[in-house]
Amino acid sequence: MLLADLGAEVIRVDRPGGNGWPNPIVDRGRHVIEIDLHAQEGIRLCQRAAEKADALVEGFRPGVMERLGLGPQELLQRNPRLVYGRVTGWGQAGPLARSAGHDIDYIALTGALAAMGAPHDPPTPPLNLVGDLGGGALFLAFGIVAALWERERSGRGQVVDAAIVDGVSSMMSMFAGLPSDTGASLVRERSLLGGAAPFYRCYACSDGQYIAVGALEPRFYAELLERIAAPVELQHDQYGTANWPERCKLLEKLFSLKSREQWSRLLEGTDACCAPVLTLTEARNHPHLIERGTYIDVCGVSQVAPVPRFSRTPGAVVGQGSGRAALRNWGVALDE
Repeated sequence: MLLADLGAEVIRVDRPGGNGWPNPIVDRGRHVIEIDLHAQEGIRLCQRAAEKADALVEGFRPGVMERLGLGPQELLQRNPRLVYGRVTGWGQAGPLARSAGHDIDYIALTGALAAMGAPHDPPTPPLNLVGDLGGGALFLAFGIVAALWERERSGRGQVVDAAIVDGVSSMMSMFAGLPSDTGASLVRERSLLGGAAPFYRCYACSDGQYIAVGALEPRFYAELLERIAAPVELQHDQYGTANWPERCKLLEKLFSLKSREQWSRLLEGTDACCAPVLTLTEARNHPHLIERGTYIDVCGVSQVAPVPRFSRTPGAVVGQGSGRAALRNWGVALDE
């Protein structure tokens, strides 16, 4: 979706009967064709398509594409300029490379999951945003674009091994690179950014909704305390973890006195660094996202606009199309 939004013509190869996960938003911009990869004619068709392609993306376990005759050695011989993107959880090599896994397993192994969730509770998976989408898809897209840029200089393609465990480990570099006594502790009871700090967490409001507080810096924290009429003594020793549990309880009582809407009117748009915790449906209707055009309507379906934004060559949402027609435009015969 990210590559298609920025102008790539994407042809997705589905197994006969489809891939079982139809998604009108994520699937936008993909031209779909069903090909039986158990048939030699299907393999030959994919080989010819790869000869015309700038990039290929595959997410099988290591060795599957090689067994099909669609591995990088085979396809790079046919098309030396091909960028061959491989996205897996564990990577192409290593003791776990051929075993099954899911997002929760990959972020568990990298140290990310251990830092998430309330103290003394089991770690809480952050949907599949950190692993699949962050450490996997985004690093894959970044790697493909970087390889395409390098190809303009060398004229040669290459393999991009985008392992989710590698991407998440890279994302954890900020915490690995800072001493724990700077507030970057990953111990959940002392985690500055994990919800333990009274000035960086969510609070329940009187209506059962939540407000997010992110007043990390002293001047923002001071403004928060002033605007919510909290005791001024809370400002002293802001980063002293010993007083965090008591201060959290005090602020819990205070925030429970008003609704989310009341707190939003008081705090949004100020340097108190607060925002209402919205559902996805509510987010689409927030004035800030509306004015920015973060969401657009495509054929009656509300969906996110292409990102990031470019001053001269903006992205655009392209509808789904026929993979057969796209391959014909690439000059690939469809005799089979």
